[in-house]
Amino acid sequence: MEKPFKKFMFYVAFVASLGGFLFGYDTAVISGAEAAIQQVYRLSDAWHGFTIAIALIGTIAGTLVCAKPVEQYGRKYSMLWIAYIYLISAVGSGLVVNWYAFLFFRFIGGIAIGASSVVGPMYLAEISPANWRGRFVAFFQFNIVFGIVVAYLVNYALSGVAHDWRWMLGVTGVPALLYGILITTVPESPRWLVKVGRETEAMAVFKKIGEHNLTQALTAIRESLKASIIVNEPLFQRKYMKPIWYALLIATFNQLSGINAILYYAPRIFESAGLLRDSALLQSAIIGLTNLVFTLFAMVIIDRVGRKKLLIIGSVGMVISLILVARAFFLHSFSGHAMLIYLIGFIASFAISLGAVIWVLISEIFPTQVRSKGQVLGSLTHWLWNTLLSWVFPIIVGGFLHGAAIMFGVFALMMLANLIFSWLVLPETKNKSLEQLQQELTQ
Repeated sequence: MEKPFKKFMFYVAFVASLGGFLFGYDTAVISGAEAAIQQVYRLSDAWHGFTIAIALIGTIAGTLVCAKPVEQYGRKYSMLWIAYIYLISAVGSGLVVNWYAFLFFRFIGGIAIGASSVVGPMYLAEISPANWRGRFVAFFQFNIVFGIVVAYLVNYALSGVAHDWRWMLGVTGVPALLYGILITTVPESPRWLVKVGRETEAMAVFKKIGEHNLTQALTAIRESLKASIIVNEPLFQRKYMKPIWYALLIATFNQLSGINAILYYAPRIFESAGLLRDSALLQSAIIGLTNLVFTLFAMVIIDRVGRKKLLIIGSVGMVISLILVARAFFLHSFSGHAMLIYLIGFIASFAISLGAVIWVLISEIFPTQVRSKGQVLGSLTHWLWNTLLSWVFPIIVGGFLHGAAIMFGVFALMMLANLIFSWLVLPETKNKSLEQLQQELTQ
């Protein structure tokens, strides 16, 4: 890719990935606000878990409803509407006067997150050259992690300010507005344009992103679409079973690592280990920074090392780290900075493997004709597990003897299963065009 085209693609990736930044910020900001919310609304552990999970229930709705508009109106304008929904949710969450209003605005924020997790990676996969696709789609994950770091830092900075939890949630409106403005400056997905018969516009986009062989690119897309002769082809067919299972399993393992239970409840986990709230928030910020650094590292090497090797290496690190966390909670052994060190080990291992790979893999294994449906399936699976774990985690940790040890032990077992899946089953997808992957995975 020549230099001007490379710069333009980095700009496109940056803009499209702002949805990931909002995704990450909104996901993690609740960790600094959740204790105050429970106190303000006098919530039991069960209703508190529901209140935290309401945004995640929204993600399920957003994931389900976005498939049709993203095919009918395109990837670009779907991202524009996602930005508007983020903005409404942020302003509403900061100004709410009762619990029911809070639930509503958090729910629609979840809709934006769910839709963003479908549209953003899909758009980036469809517009990126094959040899750069991994890092550009991983840029979406980088921005998720960057949003998480910013959320932790904002939580720490605002802690102690009057109505701090309102400010924590409300400031999301600033990047949401920026996202809405900048998304108007990027092109539509060329593969979607070919699919809807706008090939002249698709050629213009291909030229802009540095595609040298326009005829070959258009022919490959046309052939991939001809392979699916049904206009509104169903996803659940025998020929799509491999990509379906890969998406289901990678999304399941991503969440059964325990990553979002840790991100949502990091301050509370550190408080359980004997830290004061300010120190807990600061150590949560350290966790976020670790996630950012290792996600950036993974983004740089993912197209050279490959998805499969990263998953194998990361799985080993996660199993070891989670066993150590479970052991510490079981023995109530929290001396020094042991818990921080264990969780840093887990976060680093997650960031270079499941964190970096999930959106890349799901976005590239499905054919163009059913890519939006496949992305919905993967994202829906991710958010269903996320919702369940976020709801159940505080109940088990707070209501059972050795509850934290049990949860982290289960997470360790799941990562052992992920290691086996990545090593023995999952194929490598690096440096292959989307059309080439379609031929290999749907035969």
